[in-house]
Amino acid sequence: MKKFDIVFILVLISGLILGSFIGTLADKIPYLYWLNYGKTIGLTQPFILDLGFFTFDFGFTVSFTIAGIIGMLIAGIIYKKFF
Repeated sequence: MKKFDIVFILVLISGLILGSFIGTLADKIPYLYWLNYGKTIGLTQPFILDLGFFTFDFGFTVSFTIAGIIGMLIAGIIYKKFF
């Protein structure tokens, strides 16, 4: 993986996190509640492997919201402009 690929992925993830945070804040505003609308996918109940002496719990969920997707798009535009 090239350095710019890693930077691009980090910029997109930061845009997703910032957008989701803004969506959570906008949920309390009556006319911006739709920004927090989204879908959660993944393993909602963790996968548990119990071998008696070793227990392994694995759970993974990803939540996409409209604000998070908008944040990723803005982060991608910023990346193209400055990198």
